[in-house]
Amino acid sequence: MTPVTLTPDEIRGHLAMLGFSALVAGSFSLGALVANDIDPQAITAARFVLATVVMGMVAALQRDLKVSHFGKPWRYFVLGGLFTIYFVLMFEGLKTANPVSAAAVFTLMPLMSAAFGWMLLRQVTTPRMALALSIAACGALWVIFRGDLAALTALDIGRGEMIYFVGCIAHALYTPMVRKLNRGEGAAVFTFGMLVAGSVLLGVFGFEAILATDWASLPPMVWVTIGYLTLFSTASSFFLLQYATLRLPSAKVMAYSYLTPAWVMLWELGFGSSLPPVPVLLGIMATVVALLMLLRNETKKG
Repeated sequence: MTPVTLTPDEIRGHLAMLGFSALVAGSFSLGALVANDIDPQAITAARFVLATVVMGMVAALQRDLKVSHFGKPWRYFVLGGLFTIYFVLMFEGLKTANPVSAAAVFTLMPLMSAAFGWMLLRQVTTPRMALALSIAACGALWVIFRGDLAALTALDIGRGEMIYFVGCIAHALYTPMVRKLNRGEGAAVFTFGMLVAGSVLLGVFGFEAILATDWASLPPMVWVTIGYLTLFSTASSFFLLQYATLRLPSAKVMAYSYLTPAWVMLWELGFGSSLPPVPVLLGIMATVVALLMLLRNETKKG
């Protein structure tokens, strides 16, 4: 058996996804606080427009804004549309679903992403990766249900969770589509193009919701959330996810979603929740172990 060494690009891809999972978790906790104070289309439009400015500046500083990068603009509208659907339905779902329940739904994406990766790119999940994903899934579920077996066996999916699940399907499809539609553009300019397209789509389909929003009277926490979503959850996570999906298989990219429930627990702790009990901490450790398995070198017959 000959070890296969991870390339520097693959290592950076894994680190990008680690940061991505932490930033995404913040969206659940903050989003749940303001979901009922602003229309999902309006808050998504705000984050997209502001993130477009941020990513445009990044691409400009990298001197990567070239006309040739925006050939076949339909690519950006496909990807922008998928992420628009995801974010709008996320906030719609968070109106009734609590952050931890939403994180539970989020952990279903690796399986869906692996399926889409096989259909679109013929990416194959190795037995070792499948084992790691299984351990991560078990650990994440244990965290989500707070180490309570009775709560796990009595899982009851609510309306908010079902709405968000549809959004997660769009997110799972987005991951392999990035690899399929990218034509060599850098992560910053490709993200910028997608954000522009997403902003246009939201302007068209969410016009009434945006116009009906009394922006001047929104609670301060809504603006705090929009600021976070723009600078950290939208711009940074778009960049990190884009960066990683160009360097890692879809299943590995989405495997990091299993860390989201653990990150959400930490976010909730920061907002004043009590420290998770020992059984929950064991679940968090299981997800970490599984991710370490993914980070270790694969082996192949020599």
